[in-house]
Amino acid sequence: MSTIIMSHCWPLQGLSVTQKAVLISLADQANDDGVCWPAIATIGKRCCMCDRAVRTAMDHLEAVGLLSRERRFNSSNVYVVTPAKFDATAAATKGKRKTAKGGGAPGAGAVPHAGGAPAAGRAAPRAGGGAGGAGLEVRPVPPNRHITINEPSEEPSFPAGLSAAPPVVDSETELQAACRATWAAYAKAYAQRHGAAPVRNAKVNANVKQLVQRLGHSEAPQVAAWFLAVNERNVVQALHDLGFLLTRCEAYRTQWATGRQMTQTGAMQQDQTQSNATTADDAKALLRQMKGQANAH
Repeated sequence: MSTIIMSHCWPLQGLSVTQKAVLISLADQANDDGVCWPAIATIGKRCCMCDRAVRTAMDHLEAVGLLSRERRFNSSNVYVVTPAKFDATAAATKGKRKTAKGGGAPGAGAVPHAGGAPAAGRAAPRAGGGAGGAGLEVRPVPPNRHITINEPSEEPSFPAGLSAAPPVVDSETELQAACRATWAAYAKAYAQRHGAAPVRNAKVNANVKQLVQRLGHSEAPQVAAWFLAVNERNVVQALHDLGFLLTRCEAYRTQWATGRQMTQTGAMQQDQTQSNATTADDAKALLRQMKGQANAH
């Protein structure tokens, strides 16, 4: 979670409840640069919304400058929360809703409701009503009630006597915390080894996420820091690129856990030792077979 991004998002005005909830959820999962990549379903669970409501809110946030999206195929999108680019004028314009005029006969220039629908505050006719107003059922409509098609209800309803549902435990938050720890450990060790900070971009972020998913939340940071001590020729020539670690992360994890590095020379020596042991075992087996045959005669 970035407290910097969060502190800039809370004071913003001109957003609906759903839009503000999605914005705060994204800010809660973003780093100090505002970058995050939660799934739509994850945001929906956190905010008690359906996927369609989340996407609608994101469209609005993007339109007013609070959000930018990098859409990726077969993976979670990358989002950047940008409270500094918020356009309050655009938010105010998009936030206006068309309202119907109150009860009474329409005045001069007034446009009647399409299809004969009653104006706000007037009685709604019941199906099958006769002439002269017979069969009318009076159903008062609040004059300020607005009904939209695309925007879902902003407040979840709960049965009488029951409190709101407990917050959903989000594994995505734990994953992002592990990703931050892994990157911090790798970047610190990288700077000590090479004297400069490593490059970080969307591809690197995806590599870090996969590394945490494959090695686990607790071991990934330790293996990432240990990786900078590897002296394999191709790894050193690539300046310990994170992609090399991801390619063989399970093997490197074993080397880290056992406290030994497997160089090319060491691997050849180990293969030769194993080959010699196998040859000796075969010779012993042959001798035992020959002795058995001699005893039989």
